[in-house]
Amino acid sequence: MEDPMAAIRVTFFQECDEQLAELENGLLAMQDGTAEAETVNAVFRAVHSMKGGAGIFALDALVRFAHVFETALDKVRSGMLAASPPVVAVFLRAADLLADLVRAARDGLPADETRIAEMTQELSRAGGAGDTNEPAHAPRGEAEASEPGKPLLQIWHIRFTPHAELYAKANEAAVLLRELRQLGQARVTLDSSRLPDLPDIDPEGAYLSWEIELESARTEKEIRDIFEFVEEDCELEIITSSQGFAPGEVITGDNGFKFEFFGPPEEAADHGGEEREAETEPEQHGPAARPPSAIPDVSPPLPPPPPAAPAPSPLSAAGKSERAGVTIRVELDRVDRMVDLMGELVINEAMLTQNIVESGLAHSSKLAMTLESLETLTREIQDSVMAIRAQPVRSVFQRMPRLVREVAAMTGKQVRLVTEGEATEVDKTVIERISDPLTHMIRNAIDHGLESPEARLAAGKPPEGTVRLTALHRSGRIVLEVEDDGAGIDRARVRQKAVEKGLIDPAAQLSDEETDNLIFLPGFSTAAAVSDISGRGVGMDVVRQSVQALGGRISIASRPGRGSTFTLSLPLTLAVMDGMVVSTHGHTLIIPLSAIVETLKPRAEDVFPLDAESNLLASRGCYVPMVDTASCLGYGVSPAAPEDCVALLVEGEGGGRTVLLVDAIHGQRQVVIKSLEANYRAVPGIAAATVMGDGQVALIVDVDAAIRVAGAASASRTAAPKIMELQERAA
Repeated sequence: MEDPMAAIRVTFFQECDEQLAELENGLLAMQDGTAEAETVNAVFRAVHSMKGGAGIFALDALVRFAHVFETALDKVRSGMLAASPPVVAVFLRAADLLADLVRAARDGLPADETRIAEMTQELSRAGGAGDTNEPAHAPRGEAEASEPGKPLLQIWHIRFTPHAELYAKANEAAVLLRELRQLGQARVTLDSSRLPDLPDIDPEGAYLSWEIELESARTEKEIRDIFEFVEEDCELEIITSSQGFAPGEVITGDNGFKFEFFGPPEEAADHGGEEREAETEPEQHGPAARPPSAIPDVSPPLPPPPPAAPAPSPLSAAGKSERAGVTIRVELDRVDRMVDLMGELVINEAMLTQNIVESGLAHSSKLAMTLESLETLTREIQDSVMAIRAQPVRSVFQRMPRLVREVAAMTGKQVRLVTEGEATEVDKTVIERISDPLTHMIRNAIDHGLESPEARLAAGKPPEGTVRLTALHRSGRIVLEVEDDGAGIDRARVRQKAVEKGLIDPAAQLSDEETDNLIFLPGFSTAAAVSDISGRGVGMDVVRQSVQALGGRISIASRPGRGSTFTLSLPLTLAVMDGMVVSTHGHTLIIPLSAIVETLKPRAEDVFPLDAESNLLASRGCYVPMVDTASCLGYGVSPAAPEDCVALLVEGEGGGRTVLLVDAIHGQRQVVIKSLEANYRAVPGIAAATVMGDGQVALIVDVDAAIRVAGAASASRTAAPKIMELQERAA
């Protein structure tokens, strides 16, 4: 039999992820000193919501620790505890443990009770929480003999009447009543006087109410906070008197609710005052026998609750209020299927257009307008579908603060993480696959890039190092940068290690860029000893492989004594792209439109021979290396004369420019990206493939890879003296 709570459990853990992200962001704002009062409240609500939802599923370890954490945060919220850097540091570690407890509960693993006890003690030492081994409330006699200045116990009388909307939003009365019990000594009585006969019961209705007599030193605000998320979906009356009431006395609240005081617990035996767990269970939505009422109905008849409103989206069992933007949860497989169908639609639209053009019907103005409308509509559908898959990189960035804290603690370094561009959007497929490369790079930046606090002070730097993680859009791609302000790459040591490991010839002459790129070689490491962080020679080579598998590139810029910057350039999506359709020696190719600066027809007087196989093109006052695309891709043909070709001036990720020579340009087209490596094998200079309108397969050129394959980088260095000579001659 299918578990009816399984779907709610999945939703609970999904929302736990959101609340953990909100908790992390709020604590980081508190750490930076930029948090406002609402930020502190949001942090408290996140933990409070997780605790309430965990109680529904009897996740005791999660509930216990969340309660301790919540208590500490409440003291900050009320101004009883200052959010000093040491306190916030403890809170961040507590958030890490809370995330681990959520993960363990999701996977059905046991909680780490040792870590829970240690973290509880840390919170206690920070002044934020008491010992959880103590009872939730003190006996009456102890409270009366409490220290001067501490609040005295009061008798609170609470009447709680849920509306149908409360249950429609997946909230539970039992959870709220359990929360009240944690504030003091509570006596709960069920009022079932409004429960109709069985044939008249509405399964989605709400008929029960509860009266609670709470003996506690807490304030009315603290009591109301428990009902914070459901206050609009219930009737709630809270009254008190520090003097107490006589047994049998009836109290009337502001809303007309009446309470009968039964006296302190020792006097309540005659009234059946012993607490019964069954009385606190939520009402059953379905046929049920009428439960007995513990007190006579002394209140006036209440109007029937309004009809239940359908919930706009599944919310957590903890009782989250309606979101500002209505959202739905959709399985990723369904979205992937929609993306695939959208790709097929683009291919079929291209096929239809080409067939009409080849048939000679495109000259009809009506048909041409229809094709244009179809193309526009297809583009809008594609943009909308890709927007559904697009997600901000925030989900990846939010995992990094914890990583930084852990690696900093292991290395004994002081590190501050700065993130920029968290709202930058990229396809979900890309997001899922950049987490590991970023993790390796940040660990490397802390372990190898940043110096120890003592070394930084000796170098005139602050003891705390900075790692900056940035995301931005550039030329139709997403660029991720990991920058540190450490010592930079020690090129002499890198070269020495490469020679020792036999990775390069001792006599090899390498430029600074080539020396820096040695760290990407498999098995390369400069660590003196193997540790939990580094030393095994596995890391940056994996990063490069992961990035290249995504059709991306990685580069390094290092400044000795000032730090290093690692730059990842990735496609925004792995589904579609805009490209320029070209042909060379009978082969159709696609050049990414984002890489093309301009197209031109070379003139003989603008072409300058560099050597027997290489030429330079004078363009806008610059001399740019020329690459014959067909020869570069190994089509086995002789290079054509530049003046007989069409030139595409392209720009690589490093900012360098090169001219690709092709036979003809056939126009721009949106193409569906198909992985060549997954369906065939990796081909140098080729990023992927696509299906054209005539059903033929066309290759998508990887501009930077093509430049490297052709040796354009070496040609540029060789061409430097020639270029200077040409520039001097032109001057």
